Amino acid sequence: MRHVLPILFGLVGTALLIWLGVWQLQRLAWKEGVLARMEAELTAAPVAVPADPDPVRHAWLPVAAQGRIGDQEIRVLSSLKAVGPGFRVIAPFETEGRTIMVDRGFIRLIDRDRPRPPVDATLVGNLHWPDETDGFTPDPEGRLFFARDVAAMAAELGTDPVLLVVRETSETPLTVTPLPVTTAGIPNNHLQYAVTWFLMALAWAGMTAFFVAQRRRKPESPPA
Repeated sequence: MRHVLPILFGLVGTALLIWLGVWQLQRLAWKEGVLARMEAELTAAPVAVPADPDPVRHAWLPVAAQGRIGDQEIRVLSSLKAVGPGFRVIAPFETEGRTIMVDRGFIRLIDRDRPRPPVDATLVGNLHWPDETDGFTPDPEGRLFFARDVAAMAAELGTDPVLLVVRETSETPLTVTPLPVTTAGIPNNHLQYAVTWFLMALAWAGMTAFFVAQRRRKPESPPA
């Protein structure tokens, strides 16, 4: 009877840890489904930019537009793997009687002051929502931002608060490198979490077995 409590404690703990691992596998399947749907939506056939985009219905909507990219710009501090720090270039874009913003892509630090004259272009990309904000104050004089705050950038550039993130452009020559719009930056660590819980369950069961084996080796004390 003296072994019942530690065995019960070990079984309950092991079962709980296994359940957490199984739950993480279920979360993994759910997350992979969400990411697959997002990838399908991101790469769907592009449509015209809606006249009045809705932040919920049109989040990351694939769009195509023709117009003229202006020479005013905002630079958003960023970085690119294997390249290092740099900027995203945000510029006004006149299209179909309105002016919105385009995220043209990435430039290196040394290209910050290189001229980028106005250019006519056909663009394919995705509408950007939700807004990115942070605790830093933008530097309007240098037009340096630390996040793509759509409302603040639109106020600075005098455009509609609509941002098209460019994936493809007809510009020649190419002065800014468009960045891919994918789900790659969305974390999906559920498999790692599941493995961690299963290993903890194995360790818990092993420690329980060792503890019970040690107790069995010790003779039970006779009653007083």
